[in-house]
Amino acid sequence: MESNRPRTEQVELRKIKRQNYTLKESLRALRTNLQFCGDDVKVILVTSAAPNEGKSTVVMDLARSLTDAKKQVLVIDADLRQSVLVGRLGVRTASGASLYGLSHYLSGQKQIGDVVYATNIPRLYLVFSGPSVPNPTEILEKGYFDELINFGRKYFDYILIDAPPLGATIDAAVLARCCDGAIFVTAQGMANSHVIANAKKQLELSGVRILGAVLNKVDMRRNHYYGKYYGRYYGSYYGQYGRYGKETDGKKNTD
Repeated sequence: MESNRPRTEQVELRKIKRQNYTLKESLRALRTNLQFCGDDVKVILVTSAAPNEGKSTVVMDLARSLTDAKKQVLVIDADLRQSVLVGRLGVRTASGASLYGLSHYLSGQKQIGDVVYATNIPRLYLVFSGPSVPNPTEILEKGYFDELINFGRKYFDYILIDAPPLGATIDAAVLARCCDGAIFVTAQGMANSHVIANAKKQLELSGVRILGAVLNKVDMRRNHYYGKYYGRYYGSYYGQYGRYGKETDGKKNTD
């Protein structure tokens, strides 16, 4: 298969959670706000201040919402240190072959066409992280990642980059140079204001446009107006995102 075309081999995502009505409405608002940022905003970095704030879950649910709106979406799992996306989604290839990922591509072992996978969700494509590497910042700074983004701009309406938390590494700031905007995910009651402010400063120093924030893991019964503060603080783009947690099955969400 040519390396300049989206991969047609499909992987099955066996652990896709059902979205309830409240979540779908929050995602529609998130999607609409994103679309009003302008048609020049196609490549979007999603990060957080600390681990376990639900960033990866937000990425996947936003991607599904965009595909519902008939958009072609590419999700890139750029956590080359400790990704859990493959296990969480229950990924399985049709042929049973091994998955190739971003680290294979960035290290020159595979071509773009080898690491971009179609999924059983129509219009949704994924680049998995691949094996963890000892020098993720170094290989992310190579020209290979720019080529992947240029490929994505050609064939997809949106590219969502699931980046590591800013509080732990500078990888997200390195990735931001290729992006049109960034969304900051923060979970209610987790990272303190000092940690959040430092992470926000790192994004600003990268030069990326901060589109706004998503307040995650919200107990909507107790904090009806809590999200509005974060929307104003981080910028003009805000999607109130009350996740599963106490709203549905009481399960804790992590990245």
